[in-house]
Amino acid sequence: MHGSRPSIRADGGALARGFVHETAPVRVVFAAGALARLPDELDRAGLRRVLLVAEAQPAHPQLPEVLAVLGPRVAGTFGEVREHVPVAFAERARAVVAELGVDGLVALGGGSTTGLAKAVALTTTYAGSEMTPIYGLTEHGVKTTGRDVRVRPSIVVYDPLLTLSLPPDVSAASGINALAHSVEALYAVDANPVVSLIAEESIRALAEGLPRVVAAPDDVDARATSLYGAWLAGIALGSVSMALHHKLCHTLGGAFDLPHARTHAVVLPHAAAYNAQAAPEAMARIARALGVAQAPQGLADLAHRLGVTETLRELGFPADGLDRAADLAAAAPYPNPRPIERDAIRALLARAFDGGLVSA
Repeated sequence: MHGSRPSIRADGGALARGFVHETAPVRVVFAAGALARLPDELDRAGLRRVLLVAEAQPAHPQLPEVLAVLGPRVAGTFGEVREHVPVAFAERARAVVAELGVDGLVALGGGSTTGLAKAVALTTTYAGSEMTPIYGLTEHGVKTTGRDVRVRPSIVVYDPLLTLSLPPDVSAASGINALAHSVEALYAVDANPVVSLIAEESIRALAEGLPRVVAAPDDVDARATSLYGAWLAGIALGSVSMALHHKLCHTLGGAFDLPHARTHAVVLPHAAAYNAQAAPEAMARIARALGVAQAPQGLADLAHRLGVTETLRELGFPADGLDRAADLAAAAPYPNPRPIERDAIRALLARAFDGGLVSA
């Protein structure tokens, strides 16, 4: 049949464009009570001496339990954990690894703990970092990220019981952080149908589970649903590229030392609005997973329902930092459906600062 060739959509859903999907070799153990299986999993991987990375100030509530389960396998612990993984902390942890002669690391906790362990592995919460080859380090006020297969954990143990001590407000912000991975996976420059399915299911699970966790923090099923959604978000994050939202959050975290998860919660609806017209199929899938008509407003409404911080002002971001943040975000942009326009980015940040309307 002759005539004009059909157009191919650039919005991640056209099979005619072709795609690449690489499956990561990660063993996942997911169950309530899965912590008890950890010694067997370490034996299976041939790990005899491990460094346990777990926040010390304040101490992780499950630290004594984990130490008891691991027993003599623990050669030592490292508790200097901080958001955005300052290079100095990573260097101190690497020195401990060299001193103790360990053959593996066990990270207990959320994204910051996992991020520190990754920084160590590179050279020697619900966030989903445990499923990715992505690492981030902060030095001199600049956060840089990269990908390296050496930092991807070989075993991930998901035990919903370990999340019961996570406060509802932290659970909510951390969950929105995970949800952001899946939102951006749907309009990623290298999106593919497999990851898009995973991302949409992740959004659905998080939107279902997180409100239940906030309403009833001891609900193990709600915790499991949220953790399942976060796991899928981690797969999405590790499989495709991230875009404007993550660039903004990395800029705000690295240059202004804003709290990672809550910054994601503030920025996400505004970043989605910025990209809405350029990524209509992605927005339709996000809206469907949330059960709403419009994706950006649905994301804002979910954050409000969860009671998370809704403005950069509340996070301590300075009003006179808007220009600098816009300059940094526009200077080295991530691939994004809509071109990065410096003035439009500043307007986005201003709306996020004041809590203005979610709009493009």
